[in-house]
Amino acid sequence: MPAKNSYKPYAPDSFYHIYNRGVEKRDIFLNEMDYGVFLSYLKEYLLPKDKEVLLTIIGNPEAAPEIKADALKALRMNNFHGNITLTTYCLMPNHFHLLIHQNTANAIDIFMNSLATRYTMYFNRRYKRIGPLYQSVYKAVLIETDEQLLHLTRYIHRNPLDLASKGVAFKGSPELFAIQPSSYPEYVGQRKTAWVHPEEILKFFSKTNPKLSYQSFVEHEDDHEDDMEMLQKITIDDN
Repeated sequence: MPAKNSYKPYAPDSFYHIYNRGVEKRDIFLNEMDYGVFLSYLKEYLLPKDKEVLLTIIGNPEAAPEIKADALKALRMNNFHGNITLTTYCLMPNHFHLLIHQNTANAIDIFMNSLATRYTMYFNRRYKRIGPLYQSVYKAVLIETDEQLLHLTRYIHRNPLDLASKGVAFKGSPELFAIQPSSYPEYVGQRKTAWVHPEEILKFFSKTNPKLSYQSFVEHEDDHEDDMEMLQKITIDDN
């Protein structure tokens, strides 16, 4: 029987919760460099590629060979600008979460296979290992309602709290959200990143009333059983 959420009936113009963890639940990010490399791949895939500039570099007889080689590599690299929009992310030591809007039907599959292969090659080369890095093929869940969409971003952004503060009250301690790399700073106005797009989510929240803000929505406890039951369908399985 296939693992939960391993079947992916892709639909264009749809949001998907994408996630995966390390094989045998091992850590896939060991330090800041690993996080940085993974994020750099996201940046390269999601920002528009300036083909005209790259071709100019390649055709410039005065350009250094290494610069030409980098430009050629960038020109050949997959690019998903216009097909994939990254809305939310969080990277944890042994797994990651991405909330992605897909504009074309097969963009996610190509994107995730490229990202996973590239990061695995980097990780295995850096740590002198061989074999698969991830537990299995990535999981993908179609988001069907606005309620699911909003609560999923909350769940993703609260992931660091589970790691850092089990049994510890965290209300009023937003610094805990900065423990792991995530898109939360983009949501609360602390950072702007051209390849992260929180706009679709933030339109549901107030920019002037702190009690109705996205930050209030995320940082205050909400233990309703209905929320947990809903999230079980669109979050990571423990098998």
